[in-house]
Amino acid sequence: MTTQTQTLPAANVKTEAEFQTGEVSTIVGGHFVNDTFTSFTAPLLPLIIEKLSLSLTLAGSLWSLTQLPALFNPFIGYLADRVSLRYLVIFSPAVTVTAMSLLGLASNYATLAILLLIAGAGTAAFHATSPPMVARIAGKRLGLAMSIYMSGGSLGYTIGPLLVVWVVSNWTLTGMYPLVAVGWATSLVMYWRLRRIPARPQQRQNLREMLPIARYLFLPLLAVIVPRTFLLTAVGVYMPTFIREQGGSLWLAGSSLSIWEFAGLFGGLVAGPLSDRIGRKRVMVAAIAASSAIMLVLLNVQGWLLLPVLLALGFTAMAVIPVLLAMVQESAPNHRSLANGLFMSMIFLAGPIAAFFIGLLGDRFGLLTAFYVSTFVSLLAIPAIFLLPKKS
Repeated sequence: MTTQTQTLPAANVKTEAEFQTGEVSTIVGGHFVNDTFTSFTAPLLPLIIEKLSLSLTLAGSLWSLTQLPALFNPFIGYLADRVSLRYLVIFSPAVTVTAMSLLGLASNYATLAILLLIAGAGTAAFHATSPPMVARIAGKRLGLAMSIYMSGGSLGYTIGPLLVVWVVSNWTLTGMYPLVAVGWATSLVMYWRLRRIPARPQQRQNLREMLPIARYLFLPLLAVIVPRTFLLTAVGVYMPTFIREQGGSLWLAGSSLSIWEFAGLFGGLVAGPLSDRIGRKRVMVAAIAASSAIMLVLLNVQGWLLLPVLLALGFTAMAVIPVLLAMVQESAPNHRSLANGLFMSMIFLAGPIAAFFIGLLGDRFGLLTAFYVSTFVSLLAIPAIFLLPKKS
């Protein structure tokens, strides 16, 4: 007589097949705090220029300093696939918030540059390691998880400029430093909730396995990201200037980016789950085609009619990013952090390149022409979408 023993799963033990709502929400909260403080740079620039008597060239270089550490995202991702870098996710918001909160105390350009590099490093470390961690606790609802994750960043970029203006108005530029407590409180909560969450695959794989992934995923992915970035950068960097050139009010110009980011939050929340149901490629093609068409409408309206068009544009244009994030995570399950690091490097570095060429076109032919060119360039991403791998 043979006795069969059945092993039952232990109670209260979560597996990667489950969607771990509390843990996902914790990482999303960290993303929100990190990106809220990252968005302080642009609103603070006029005050920093006045305080330190900076030239426009030096002031303009400050934004690039926050993007520069993104060059190290692939290296961070490579390490995260081999050694658990859980604590980078946990403590990166504290680093970012600390550096950004101390900007008002900087007495010269060099100190300011160091603080922005530190903030950029914290942001790069967080974005390179947190999406793979989310993917491992999302179960089969990867699109939903990436949408919720991206919504945290979008909400941060929506609220950040409003928050820093309020803080500076009430505490002055040099009085921002108490905000450091927000970053460390966030990291302490994340430590308490995430200290047992795995941050790398249980089985380490050979790096050579990434070579075919690089060929069939990242080459077409680059062909999607670069043209797509032209439309995103045109709106995200030059829309306030464009609105002022067209005779719009200062309030409308200043609030345009918050409206854009707010709408993008909901677009991302819809696109990710929808891509789980009907497919990643269908959602991306629809979003790019719709946003390009809406951009053409936006270029032919003025005044308060811009508001509903901006809402529609933000909803559709921002919908692509969480879908791409989900595709990257499912295409490289054993190298999620490295794949995500490469993806984030493409995103962060394509922006300054697109901004340069749009600015060049704007100086030579006017921003309206530059916006039209950016819109049609973004459509070049659609053929590249069909070269991306199918859902694994």
